[in-house]
Amino acid sequence: MAGVRRLTAADYDAVIALWLKAGLTSVRPEGRDSREAFARQLERGQIVLGLEESGQLVGCVVATNDTRKGWLNRLVVDPAHRRKGYARRLIHAAEAALRELDLTVIAAQIEDWNTASLALFESEGYLAYRDVIYVSKRDSAEA
Repeated sequence: MAGVRRLTAADYDAVIALWLKAGLTSVRPEGRDSREAFARQLERGQIVLGLEESGQLVGCVVATNDTRKGWLNRLVVDPAHRRKGYARRLIHAAEAALRELDLTVIAAQIEDWNTASLALFESEGYLAYRDVIYVSKRDSAEA
C-alpha cells in the first residue's frame, strides 16, 4: 500500500523529476526550485509531503502558510498512478499537517484550465471564488 511521508532535502531529485513528469510548467530549477532554494524553504517551515508506492515517489504536495492561512501548492500524481485516490490522500495529509499549526483556513490556487483539480478540491469541500484575480511581482523569470 502507498504511504505518505514528510519529504526532506534529500528527496529533491525525486521531487523535481515527479513535478516534471506530472507536467508542471512552473518548475524553475535554476531559481526558486533549485536544490539550495528547496532546502532553504524546508528549513523555513515549508512542508512537502510525498506519497510512495513500492519505494517510488508517485505523488506530492507542498503545504505552506502565511501565519493565518494554510496553502496547498503543487499537488501532483505521476500520470501512471492517477485515479487511485492518491491526490485526495495527499490533500488530507497536508490539511492535517497545517491544522497541527492551528491553521483553520486552507486554500489552494488552481489554474482556470485545470478542471480536474478544481473538481477534486470542490469534492473535498473547497469553495471556488471565481472573482479573484491572482497577481504577482517577480524579481526574475526564475523567481
